[in-house]
Amino acid sequence: MKKSNLFKLLALLVMASMVLAACGGGGDATQAVDSGEKVASSGFVCPEPSPRVELTSTQLNLFVWTEYFPPDMLECFELVYGITLNRDEYSSNEEMYAKVSAGGTSYDLVQPTDYIVGLMIRNQLLQELDKAQLPNMSSFDPAWLDKPFDPGNVYTLPYLAGTDAIVVNTDTVENVPQSWADLWKPEYAGRMIFLDDSRAVIGLTLLTLGYDPNTTDPAQLEEAKVKLAELVPSIKAFDSDSPKTALIAGDVDLGMVWTGEAFIANQENPAFQYVYPSEGAILWQDNWVMLKDAPHADAAYAWLNYTMQGDVFWLTIRDFQYTNPNKAALDYAKANEVDVYNAYINSPITNPPADAVANGHGIEDVGEAAPLFDNIWVEVKGGN
Repeated sequence: MKKSNLFKLLALLVMASMVLAACGGGGDATQAVDSGEKVASSGFVCPEPSPRVELTSTQLNLFVWTEYFPPDMLECFELVYGITLNRDEYSSNEEMYAKVSAGGTSYDLVQPTDYIVGLMIRNQLLQELDKAQLPNMSSFDPAWLDKPFDPGNVYTLPYLAGTDAIVVNTDTVENVPQSWADLWKPEYAGRMIFLDDSRAVIGLTLLTLGYDPNTTDPAQLEEAKVKLAELVPSIKAFDSDSPKTALIAGDVDLGMVWTGEAFIANQENPAFQYVYPSEGAILWQDNWVMLKDAPHADAAYAWLNYTMQGDVFWLTIRDFQYTNPNKAALDYAKANEVDVYNAYINSPITNPPADAVANGHGIEDVGEAAPLFDNIWVEVKGGN
């Protein structure tokens, strides 16, 4: 380009910028650039990391439960850290464990439920967490820490918790079941959906027989197998991905689901009620663990700290309503998102009554007896 033409072009650009400034045309754009504010595609303004950590990794690989993460949470982490988040999903602990224990994966973080943590520790699949890199661990209510499956939280951090109980459409079901045992009644045949969760389903069957859901007694397990075989033909579908979908669509009328699925169904149609069975609900807690050979440990710590922030984790209360162990998130929602907080705190689904918790049963690691449960599930469930 000739110098004379270059000078003319520069002069025109200067004049244009002066006009824009006089008219206020460039103010907002300049402010947005200066502020560094990150905004998700939904319009949600991403909180800044507190604290922000320095990373060398450019990726983070998660292996997590289906339908369990607010999109804004995922997108904001990528935006504030300029990192690529890769996410694979699973529908059961057994599916997760089989893939991770087989090796050959490059996952950094996975989300085992309480009872399978011990198995992963025994088989040396996990690394101990460096608490010095987890300043936001203080966000959690201490009641959700130091659990028997991981004393001192050497390997785990809580994510979300909840119950398995009975959901029922009271508009279509005349006799609302009050116990797990009621689900064996012929009037419910072909109308039920159950979680595709071997330990929980076998556990509730054991409860109907008056047994511990974590029994390792072969005779009791055999009795449970016979009884569960009587129920399976009455179950229209096993679904751990999105059981609420069939409920809301009217394809089924009742069944056994997780907290969050029941809450969403109830918000869609208040006729869906959540019944804590007389034998006791199944109690559970999902957790973060870091795999032994995690290739992006620095990014994993950044993710854990960022998502633990109250101004980020409250998104789970908005989008996936389970029982929330993060006190900072609850405090943030109470102060800033009153409607979201009230819907959560006033629901007996997400905030279960004290007697329902006291009467509940946790699923525990049964050690060498685990294959007994696996065999029951394969034999009884078959191709269902």
